[in-house]
Amino acid sequence: MSEYNTTDFTNPSTFILLGIPGLEAAHVWISIPFCTVYIIAILGNFTILFIVKMQQSLHEPMFYFLCMLAVTDLVMHTSSLPKMLSIFWFNTREIDFSACLTQMYFIHCFSVIESGIFVAMAFDRYVAICHPLRHSTILTNSFVAKIGLAVVLRGSIVILPFPFLARQWPYCRTNVIPQLYCTHIAVVKIACADTHVSSYYGLFVLFCVMDLDAIFIAVSYIQILRAIFSLPTRDACLKTLGTCISHLCVILAFYIPGLFLSLMYRFAQNVPLHFHVLIVNVYLLLPPMLNPIIYGVRTKQIRDRLLCLFTHKGTSSFLLVLWLSD
Repeated sequence: MSEYNTTDFTNPSTFILLGIPGLEAAHVWISIPFCTVYIIAILGNFTILFIVKMQQSLHEPMFYFLCMLAVTDLVMHTSSLPKMLSIFWFNTREIDFSACLTQMYFIHCFSVIESGIFVAMAFDRYVAICHPLRHSTILTNSFVAKIGLAVVLRGSIVILPFPFLARQWPYCRTNVIPQLYCTHIAVVKIACADTHVSSYYGLFVLFCVMDLDAIFIAVSYIQILRAIFSLPTRDACLKTLGTCISHLCVILAFYIPGLFLSLMYRFAQNVPLHFHVLIVNVYLLLPPMLNPIIYGVRTKQIRDRLLCLFTHKGTSSFLLVLWLSD
């Protein structure tokens, strides 16, 4: 790390991303699971988008929100993973200052957008289970589009101060970021100025946006569970609960690593730096990979369509082989 330390500049034109400090020798091996996660996320989310587009019966609010989630996951992965892999494979650790701020904006913006989509999906499940007769009249296509637009605008506007605040700070001690990608906390930490404004605004986003989303989701599911457990038969309870399992799983995959990371930053100061970096990357990379897998396995309509596609392709290939053999 010392080879990258600099003290002869006031503001750098580039930052240095260290990768995973202490594990540089294993970067090539670490790249294998990272690349695998990227490939699975790309294939899985594009498959979800393709199935929903092609299957007319899936053109309903729950699957529209799922498509929004897939697009969000694709953007989050694409804004971070290619640079990570270039660090692992080619040791290209430099990143332009503006590119670093752009990457920071996209990562945080789409994290907030993803959280907002989970709120929208919780609202959809709440209306579908607690007010089933009004579901089609409340969640019309135009209303779903307005929710999607509101979620995107909220994420875009709320995160906009991050790069503007980071740009105004002087960076006169070092330009080394001990991470695989640019985050707001990592960039602000190396500034040689009083960055309390950035820190306080980061806490505002965490508590007044992300935490409020989590509270809204929790309240929605309390109402959903009350409605489910008031159903007359056990089979009805299980069937209705099954429609929420996928959503609950992806919510837990998104919020639990974030909660663990937040607690670790505050109470586990003696944890090795490379462990911090790995946990940060798990928080960023794992949900976009798990989301299409969870929905593909747990959602009957998507599962049936996938089986139909593979069966049709398998049958077509078999008939083609028979035709060629003749």
